[in-house]
Amino acid sequence: MHLVVVHYHYRPGGVRRVVELGIHALLSHDAGCWESVSLAGGEPPEADWWEALCKQHPNVPFRLVTDPAMGYVAETRMSPARRRARLRRFLETLLGPFPNGSAVIWLHNPGLGRNLAMLREILRVSEARGFALVAHHHDWWFEHRWHRWEELRRNGVRSLAEVAGIVFATGRQVRHATINRRDFTLLRAFLGSRVGWLPNLVARQAPPAKATVRAARSWLREHPLTGGRVAWVVPCRLLRRKNLAEALLLTRWLRPEACLITTGGPSSEEEVPYARALAEAARRHGWPLALGALADPDPRAPDVLTLMRASEAVLLTSVQEGFGLPYLEAAAVGRPLIARALPAVVPDLQHMGFHFPQLYTDIRIPTAWLDWRAEQRRLQRAFDRWRRLLPRSLRRHPALQPWWETAPPHVAFSQLTLTGQLEVLTRSIEESWEACLPLNPWLAEWRARTARGSLEVTSWPAGADRWTHPGAYALRFHRLLRRRPEPAQPDAARLAQQAMLEKTLAEALHHPLLWAPVS
Repeated sequence: MHLVVVHYHYRPGGVRRVVELGIHALLSHDAGCWESVSLAGGEPPEADWWEALCKQHPNVPFRLVTDPAMGYVAETRMSPARRRARLRRFLETLLGPFPNGSAVIWLHNPGLGRNLAMLREILRVSEARGFALVAHHHDWWFEHRWHRWEELRRNGVRSLAEVAGIVFATGRQVRHATINRRDFTLLRAFLGSRVGWLPNLVARQAPPAKATVRAARSWLREHPLTGGRVAWVVPCRLLRRKNLAEALLLTRWLRPEACLITTGGPSSEEEVPYARALAEAARRHGWPLALGALADPDPRAPDVLTLMRASEAVLLTSVQEGFGLPYLEAAAVGRPLIARALPAVVPDLQHMGFHFPQLYTDIRIPTAWLDWRAEQRRLQRAFDRWRRLLPRSLRRHPALQPWWETAPPHVAFSQLTLTGQLEVLTRSIEESWEACLPLNPWLAEWRARTARGSLEVTSWPAGADRWTHPGAYALRFHRLLRRRPEPAQPDAARLAQQAMLEKTLAEALHHPLLWAPVS
């Protein structure tokens, strides 16, 4: 068989890491199964990364084939007709050499919806040539990306049902892989056995060498933004859904001497205003915050895992994650983790045997402690802007009932606009601690543990390898390919998408950071 990996791009990030680890898992644990590997997308990766990928398996031919027509539609200027013609020529070059039925197309992130023309053509060729197609879903266009609907409309999409028929296709050759069990359970109810759970691979490496960690700590002390302070780190890019003001609040409460560090920069232009607002507030108020510490090239900079090991603690305050790799990375490098108990992530990891001692659901803030009327107005304005981005059929959905119209006695910090969050942060540490501790009593124990240097570390459970080991990954991938699903109901794709939309709307209503770049 020939393995054909398809993604919009191969820029550094979570999907590329899954591609790199996944290819290695499939080639390592299916000896002789794969005759070749092709990587296809809208742009090539860096030469160093590509060369390292090929060197892992020198006995297997690797091929890199790219064309801008395969990338994000918004980043290229092509008429629909020209794009379709280029895509058809490209797919003939990519897949033409393979006999019918002899290739597996591993399509990453189709649910992001950044190039439906490409998805249509791949579905067409897959059915016509008998190529198995694994649609591997990492993200969804409707999760904090509602402005994508207008992009879809500009590119010829006429209805939500049309999108559903592409993203949740039910053709004979199509299989769907999800990275968490919640999406798996929901989609399987409509799409049947063509859906499988494929939890992300985790490369459990030996902890960094002591000399490497010492060098990383020296680099941290000398970094111009840390001021020589001890580091608490959020291993992430600068994204609104990472809810970084909450990480800063926890750091100031639990370890005011520490500097909070994030590793990456903004992933796109739409995230830049959020990053700028945080950086400007930190500069104005003197908060120890080093955003994007690893974003710029620096030959002395450590890698992410070494930086985590060199830091005193790891935080993860996201309001939304698909898999939550930092939960496992903190365990792998032996650093204590303070994290939100995300419902799409933590149950899966607990199912694998992981136990996280410092988990929390929300940080509660008394509304009387805020200018609540001003925050209500900000919430309503942001909500109205967000609702206008939704498809017309969803704007009056029953799930969209504003919760802020009457003042609750207290509110989750993550339910505030960024302006509201920054208002909380401007209060003195002790003042906000005393006001909020009665609503978050477990924080007293965490503060005491921090003072003693005894925040707890998650151990790696003995049975986790049956979920995270490359061999287990390859086995699940092949099981999904071998399934012969029952024919889907005529409306299955639309119903699956509707269920996903309803779940997402209900969650998004409570997290204004997901509505717009800056509120």
